[in-house]
Amino acid sequence: MKLDVIKLDGGKAGSVELGDDIFGLEPRADIIHRVVRWQRNKAQQGTHKVKTRSEVSYSTKKIYRQKGTGGARHGARSAPIFRGGGIYKGPVPRSHAHDLPKKVRMLGLKHALSAKVKEGSLVIIDSIDSDGKTGALAKQVRDLGWKRALVIDGAEVNENFLRAAANIDGLDVLPSMGANVYDILKRDTLVLTKAGVEALEARLK
Repeated sequence: MKLDVIKLDGGKAGSVELGDDIFGLEPRADIIHRVVRWQRNKAQQGTHKVKTRSEVSYSTKKIYRQKGTGGARHGARSAPIFRGGGIYKGPVPRSHAHDLPKKVRMLGLKHALSAKVKEGSLVIIDSIDSDGKTGALAKQVRDLGWKRALVIDGAEVNENFLRAAANIDGLDVLPSMGANVYDILKRDTLVLTKAGVEALEARLK
């Protein structure tokens, strides 16, 4: 599959051949969903915590005598049925991550890239050489019509472009190794440099 290549100023810069095994698949929502769930669960902190009856600040003294009160038998005030007592079977710190085979993760990335091609939201750019000026880059992004875009470069991102893009709302920049399903789907436009295309194809072969 061939796609036109543009420059940052909007001019044409030829075309590039994209592999159908990566960019030409029929997107499968079930695979993409599995990978996004795996990503988000892995990122979840899981630091929620409640105090059990051994951790609340109460005396362990028996609150009244065992027999003769006409009431229920109780020990310490820290029992879960009392206000301020310990919580029974509440959340504890844990990891929400689960395993997902590497083949499925790679397949999910391929399907996410193919989904962007299918909806016409993939842009190939020659390079992202920049003078590091935020104002100039913001004008170029505005002229190109990118409102919420993710730019993926090669192994290393151009430092000047990264500095210029840092303060532009809705513009994210990642190296090719940082490319992931969630970030690709989250943005309206996916922008790949030529170096980014080569790096992704080498990674997903």
